Amino acid sequence: MRRQRSIFQNIDWITVLLYFVMVIAGWLNIYAAVFNQQHDNIFDVTQNYGRQLMWILTALVLIVFVLVIDGKFFDAFAYVVYGVSIISLIAVLFLGHEVAGSKSWFRFGSFGIQPAEFAKFATALALAKYLSTMGIRFSETRTKITCVAMIVIPMLLILLENETGVALVFSSFVLVLYREGLSGGLLLLGVLAVALFILSLVLPKMTLIIALSIIAVVILLLFRNKTLVLPIAGILILSVGVVFSVDYVFHNVLEKHQKKRIDVLLGKETDLKGAGYNLNQSLIAIGSGGFCGKGYLQGTQTKFDFVPEQSTDFIFCTVGEEWGFIGSAVVILLFLSLLFRI
Repeated sequence: MRRQRSIFQNIDWITVLLYFVMVIAGWLNIYAAVFNQQHDNIFDVTQNYGRQLMWILTALVLIVFVLVIDGKFFDAFAYVVYGVSIISLIAVLFLGHEVAGSKSWFRFGSFGIQPAEFAKFATALALAKYLSTMGIRFSETRTKITCVAMIVIPMLLILLENETGVALVFSSFVLVLYREGLSGGLLLLGVLAVALFILSLVLPKMTLIIALSIIAVVILLLFRNKTLVLPIAGILILSVGVVFSVDYVFHNVLEKHQKKRIDVLLGKETDLKGAGYNLNQSLIAIGSGGFCGKGYLQGTQTKFDFVPEQSTDFIFCTVGEEWGFIGSAVVILLFLSLLFRI
């Protein structure tokens, strides 16, 4: 009883409740997204919703495992788990099964494993282990380089697998480094660089350069500090360099499907039956739900397979169509509540 109390007494049950509400809501919406009248039993393991339940139960077992096992176990094997993860990311490049243009899956019959997903927590574990090691100070340049390398290595391997979306998730580790002492200025520059990249695809180059120059002059006039002249000038030159390099990166570095996704996002892709099809159908599905939705299992866009990848990438369409604005807002609020609670 003493051991059980030590495991459960410090658990944040509100966070746990939020998590399970979202898990159950997700499971029910997967059932609605791929509902099959010939297999209407939600526990049918031959269907996606039945297999999803198996993954939920597996997750519960893993949760109990993590709670029961002493924390020293994870500390001891953090680097081992990270190493195995890196090896699996390399192996999948040669031995993996290609799905939708992405060679990132190991396939064992009807069962598939995506090493990139395991690499997320492996990197988190290794990073936590390294930063908590005695004598490690984030203020040292060597420590910063090591941390960045631990994040970038799996990220680059995942990019080679053509899984850009999963790779981008690793950029969230920057927030961990910020909490450890990474300059907020660097974080801000990163955000501004991304914004500048997007603006360079939308606005004329000269318009953007003139706007950047005006901003630089205004900053210098406001602060009237001579020591800021060189840093501001340096940032302006770098910004102009980014503006002129965007076209090259877009046309020569990015893959064809990546360019199409950016064009769709920026509204440049007008072919609603081509690259813009998924986005267009998802907007129709969500918009057709109105304020209250069409009702559970009543989504026509869902039933007639108008939206591709309905039960995975576009699962939110099912929420929007069947539960409407109210259901969509509830799901978003649940996510926000979980994030703020964490």
